[in-house]
Amino acid sequence: MLQVSYIREHQAEVIERLSKRTNEANSLIEAVLELDESRRALQTKVDVISSELNVISKEIGELFKTGQAQKANEFKQKTTDLKETKATLSEELNTAADSLQALLYKIPNLPNTIVPKGLTEDDNEEIFSAGTIPVLSENAIPHWELAKKYDIIDFELGNKITGAGFPVYKGKGARLQRALINYFLDKNTAAGYNEIQVPHLVNEASGFGTGQLPDKEGQMYHVGEDDLYLIPTAEVPATNIFRDVLLQESELPKTLTAYTPCFRREAGSYGAHVRGLNRLHQFDKVEILRVEHPSNSYAALDGMVEHIKSILEELKLPYRILKLCTGDLGFTAALTYDFEVFSTAQDRWLEISSVSNFETYQANRLKLRFKNAEGKSELAHTLNGSSLALPRVLAGILENYQTDQGIQVPEILVPYTGFSIID
Repeated sequence: MLQVSYIREHQAEVIERLSKRTNEANSLIEAVLELDESRRALQTKVDVISSELNVISKEIGELFKTGQAQKANEFKQKTTDLKETKATLSEELNTAADSLQALLYKIPNLPNTIVPKGLTEDDNEEIFSAGTIPVLSENAIPHWELAKKYDIIDFELGNKITGAGFPVYKGKGARLQRALINYFLDKNTAAGYNEIQVPHLVNEASGFGTGQLPDKEGQMYHVGEDDLYLIPTAEVPATNIFRDVLLQESELPKTLTAYTPCFRREAGSYGAHVRGLNRLHQFDKVEILRVEHPSNSYAALDGMVEHIKSILEELKLPYRILKLCTGDLGFTAALTYDFEVFSTAQDRWLEISSVSNFETYQANRLKLRFKNAEGKSELAHTLNGSSLALPRVLAGILENYQTDQGIQVPEILVPYTGFSIID
């Protein structure tokens, strides 16, 4: 959520940057400033009346002490009138504050100045690529056929148990899945991330804290009776660890990693591009998260990118990195880099990670601050990234490592799986 004080002090800059994301930037910011002006005026009136009531209250006490009961009672009537006026103004103030908050929730984060302007994913900017795309035999098949051939993932059984998008991993497929999770966590903890285990359901306040609500409620599974949401990513519970927290500057950075299942409704997702593991309603993911000093957050983002690159290089998968354009940028992000693995059998790129800097946007919602060297409270920066999402990584391994003899297991994973080939 944008800070009103920043909007007031940098109105032209905010409108210019926000205009890269929405044509309504000018009207949105004008509405924010009008509501804020109304809120501030009402707050001033309430404060003046509160001060006047304090003065009169003391005067009433003195009047009673000096025997001036009639005048004291006149002042008591005045306090009654003032209290009624204050109550009315306080109600108007609360309404204005709620309206302002609701409007701020609808405004996306300001894109970093280096974010390319664009409307769709076609306008994303490729900034890096590595790895060799393997040449497969004429018998090469996509991962959903490989899964059936080697009996390692059962999509039909998952559909029977729950519905489409909930696969059942079997035998070596389940062990390969577990191997990837352990490998990702080991890589992350070796890089200094502290492993945690978090709840898989969150309350509404947590959804608002990281920006899933009110923007993405239609994509989240909601448990109505308990008013809880199944998590779409570990980012939500892990970041909310720091909700309403005041850190010391010396405590920064905070670095966490967590494995969780993730749940996404993915409403309206149909077609061949979502077949098999390409898009699921339940999937596994290992996440990394950082709370940083504002002066270090972009260096930290670069470090996260390099960390994920090292994982993909050890897996020996061909990949590329995209800098997302304004039209494809997430609602809460200031800058995002997407990692994509090339699926040779499908002849297409598959997104397997997003790494984002949210700057102060989430921290402002979360009231996540730190006390700086001058002893003043300051909003921290939050960052997170997939390290990694399993389904499309697994799809890339199955398709790119297939041979006529079976599916080879990446060398780095063999100590985790206990086998080197799926046959």
